[in-house]
Amino acid sequence: MKYLQLVWAALARRKTRTVLTILSVLVAFLLFGLLDGVRAAFNAGGTLAGVDRMVVSSRFSIIQPLPESLVARVRATPGVRRTTWANWFGGYYREPKNQLIIFAVAPGYFDVYPDYGVGKPMLEAFERTRTGVLVGASLAKRFGWKVGDKLPVMGSIFPNKATGETTWQFDIVGIYTAPSAKSRALEQQVLLHWKYFDEANAYGSGDVGWIIVQVADPQRSAEVAQAIDALSANSDHETKTQTEQEFNLSFAKQVGDIGLIVTAIIGAVFFTLMLLTGNTMAQAVRERIPELATLKTLGFTDRGVLGLVFLESVLLIVTGGTLGLVLASILTPIVSAASGGMLELPPIGLASWLTGFALMVAVGAIVGVLPALRAKRLRIVDALAGR
Repeated sequence: MKYLQLVWAALARRKTRTVLTILSVLVAFLLFGLLDGVRAAFNAGGTLAGVDRMVVSSRFSIIQPLPESLVARVRATPGVRRTTWANWFGGYYREPKNQLIIFAVAPGYFDVYPDYGVGKPMLEAFERTRTGVLVGASLAKRFGWKVGDKLPVMGSIFPNKATGETTWQFDIVGIYTAPSAKSRALEQQVLLHWKYFDEANAYGSGDVGWIIVQVADPQRSAEVAQAIDALSANSDHETKTQTEQEFNLSFAKQVGDIGLIVTAIIGAVFFTLMLLTGNTMAQAVRERIPELATLKTLGFTDRGVLGLVFLESVLLIVTGGTLGLVLASILTPIVSAASGGMLELPPIGLASWLTGFALMVAVGAIVGVLPALRAKRLRIVDALAGR
């Protein structure tokens, strides 16, 4: 460490190049910190302890419906305070790129979910309009919708029984604003009547997508969940009661193995990082060949020069990587809040920091090995002669 000042001087030789390289490393480890949190969120098993709202869905697939008759049995389960249910609708506005998050919701939905901020006048307008929908303020602002507008939705799954087509026409009867920043993501949704959806879709009726349960005592959530799942044990509609976060993440898991996708992205980022920083270190050593020869002339051994170049490479990566992980730690709670509770990223803990530092040292060693070996094998006469 007594040569640390010498290493810093070498990095400061080309300040612009060093700063740009550190920024590249910062971005790579910022992505590592955030994506590692995403991977951990998708792979973590949520606990039901202390949860006051749970979701009951099919044990086999979240897209497999449940019979409506199950709702009454769930409601009668000891410890259950309220129940409601919903179905995924799916569709887009005008163009396929304008995909919408649309749910058909049952009576009592907003009693269980006050997070939407739907007031009594808006709810009354919704209840008396069969084809009425409520849309979030953010979504309405994006498309310029207002109360009273007709909303044509090109459905992606369910045909309308009346027309035989997947195009549905709705009436916007209310635009809701989430009462807190944490639930702001809910403003990206469109909500329609479950009863209208159930009667009008051509694929039959009497099915619910999932059941939402509010328990009387959150400390008994796990016990209530076991009792609910026991209702349909050994039937063709066995259920799995889970936390809301687990259920929300299950939608994304339908796309594929999220952990594998995240790992592949991180791998691609670090491969690119090694090419970039490897080229930077090689160029830096080429520019300093006469200086390295001078160091050997002053008594530095081959191993000493090798260590200096290695330390320079590792220090470059560790500086940028540490800044990246610090920034990721700051942004993680912000990203979680912006998701409206749909994606709760865990804080960057000790394990992630240790993994990050191990990667920094490994990347620094890999990109520094060839320049360091070149510096070690450097002959003083050839270097001073410019050969």
